[in-house]
Amino acid sequence: MPRRFDHVDLRVHSLAEARPFYRALLPALGFTQDMTIEEWLQFEAPGSDGSMEFFGVTESPTHAANECRIAFWAESIQEVDRLAAAAVQAGARNVEGPSHEIPQPEEAIYYAVFFEDPSGNRLEICYRH
Repeated sequence: MPRRFDHVDLRVHSLAEARPFYRALLPALGFTQDMTIEEWLQFEAPGSDGSMEFFGVTESPTHAANECRIAFWAESIQEVDRLAAAAVQAGARNVEGPSHEIPQPEEAIYYAVFFEDPSGNRLEICYRH
């Protein structure tokens, strides 16, 4: 299947405040290569096909979080639980779950944890089967 996304460029109101959170969370999510780029925090994840995805965070002092959400895929319910614990340990705020959040047909599973970064950006880690 072709890639759907190449990267995420996220804005935060204070990079100094967000840096410890994302330095802890992104490697747990598989973004393991810490890149040094002036005025950015950026972690890359190598793809199995040789491609490189990245998640970048930069400061915008006037940034105000809105209702948009970035959701990360997990391979299992257990991985959602592990990553939820990593998010809490990193300093996630307003954590909801993990739990089955959306009613699904009996054979379908949607298991997720919802939380916010230090700037109020909404994030999610989910497993769907």
